[in-house]
Amino acid sequence: MLTHLKRLPPLALVSLIACGDGATIPRPRATKLAFVVQPADAESGVPLSPAPRVVILDQLAHADTTATSAVTVTLAANPTDATLSGTTTVTAIAGVATFSDLHIDRPGSGFALLAAAPELSSATSVAFRITLTLLHVSAGGEYTCGATAARAFCWGSNSGAQLGDGTIVSRLTPTPVAGISLVEVTAASEHTCGLTSTASSYCWGPNLEGEIGDGTLEQRFTPVPVAGNLRFSQVSAGALHTCGVVEGGEAYCWGGNAHGQLGDSSTTARFSPVPVAGGLRFVQVSAGTYHTCGITVDGLAYCWGSNSYGGLGDGTTDSRLTPTIVDSTLVFREVSAAEEYSCGVTTVNTTYCWGFNANGQLGNGTTDPQLEPTLVTGGLNLAHVSAGSGHTCGVTVEHAAYCWGFNGYGRLGDGTTDPRLVPTLVAGGVNFDIVTAGFAHTCGINTDHVVYCWGWNERGQLGDGTTGQRLIPTAIIQ
Repeated sequence: MLTHLKRLPPLALVSLIACGDGATIPRPRATKLAFVVQPADAESGVPLSPAPRVVILDQLAHADTTATSAVTVTLAANPTDATLSGTTTVTAIAGVATFSDLHIDRPGSGFALLAAAPELSSATSVAFRITLTLLHVSAGGEYTCGATAARAFCWGSNSGAQLGDGTIVSRLTPTPVAGISLVEVTAASEHTCGLTSTASSYCWGPNLEGEIGDGTLEQRFTPVPVAGNLRFSQVSAGALHTCGVVEGGEAYCWGGNAHGQLGDSSTTARFSPVPVAGGLRFVQVSAGTYHTCGITVDGLAYCWGSNSYGGLGDGTTDSRLTPTIVDSTLVFREVSAAEEYSCGVTTVNTTYCWGFNANGQLGNGTTDPQLEPTLVTGGLNLAHVSAGSGHTCGVTVEHAAYCWGFNGYGRLGDGTTDPRLVPTLVAGGVNFDIVTAGFAHTCGINTDHVVYCWGWNERGQLGDGTTGQRLIPTAIIQ
C-alpha cells in the first residue's frame, strides 16, 4: 500500500486510482498514439476505406478508454505534392479517433499518414497508394488531360493556365482541375474545355481570341462556363477555337475565325458560341488548327476553314466559310482534324486521311498532299483514329495501336525516332481502347483503364513524374 504520495514522480500524479482501503495508486497515463485501422489503397478524391482509426495508448500499451484528446492527421509522406482533405482533427471517443472522410486529391505510391496529439507521441501509418481511373484522355500541345467518372486531371506545361488548377505551375503528374466536376475533357494548344455530367461546357486557359467562349478575352486559370446555357453532347478544342455539338445535333463554334474555322459564313472572331451555318445535324465535331470537321447524323463528313493543303477533303485548296462535304460516297463514324490535314474512320473500319502530308501523316506511303480522302495503307481495321501535329495514331478493333508520320522524340511509340510513312505497330504489347495524338507526344488508355504516354516529355506531359522522353508507352502515375 502506498502512503507517501509526495515520493511519486510528478507526472504520475496526473491520474490516481483509489484502492479499497482509501489509498490511491497512479493510473497508467496516456503516452502515445497508434493506428489500429491502417489506411488502404484508394481512388483519388474518394474517402479512404476502411476509415483510418487511431488509438491512444497508456504506458502499458493498453488502450486508454478514458482519453478524449483531439487527434490530428497529416501526410507524413507525400510523393506527388497532394492535398489531404476531409475532417483531419477528431476528438477521441473512449480513446479512439476515427477519420471517416479523409481523401487525397492526387495519385501516387508511398503516401503515409502522421497522427499527432498534444503531449502524446505521434504515430505513422503504413504506406499506401492513391490510384486514378481515367476513362478519357486528350493530348494537347505540351500537356495532357484526362477525366474519371467524376473529375478532370491535367499534367504538363501550364504556362497559359491550361491545367486549370488556378496556377501557371507545370505539373509532372496528374493534378486535379479546380472548381467543377467534369466527365470529359479536350486539350488543345493552350486552352482546355470539358463537359459536366449535366451537359454543360466549361473552358479555361489563355483566351487570346475568345476560345474560352465566356464572352470575354480574359485569361481563365480555372474552368468557367461557356456562354449561352447550351447543353453539349460533345466538345472539341482546336488551336485558337472550340466547337461542340449540342443536344439535338446542332453544331456551335467560338474563338478565332480568320480562316472561317467557325463555319458561320464569316471570318469574325466570336467570344461566345455561334451556330455553324447550313442547318446540318452532327454527332461529332473535331476542331483542328485552322479548320474544323464534323460527322452528320447520316455519316457524312463535312469540313470548313483553311484549305491550303486540301485539309477539307473537297478536292480543292479553296478555304470554306461554311461546311463543305468531303466525299458523299464514304460513310464515316469518326473524324479528327489537325494541322492542315484530317483523318476519318468509316462505319466499316477503313481509315482515310487527306490534306498536308510532308511527314507522312496521311499514312499512304508518300509525302504528297492529298486533296481528297486517301486510304491509309496496310488494310488495318481501325476503330478509332487521332490526328496530331505531324503524326497520326489509331487503334484497331483488336485493340492494337498503330502510329505513322513524323517521329521526333519517339511520338510514334515504336522504340525509334525514325519517321514512318505507313502505320507502324506501337511497341510494348499494350491493348488500347483509345489513343490521342498531341503536338509531340501520344497517350492512350488500355483495356484496364491504365494510361500510357510516349514521346516528348520536357514539360512533364507524359505524366510519369519525370521530364525524360519515352520511345515506347510508359504508364503515367495513376
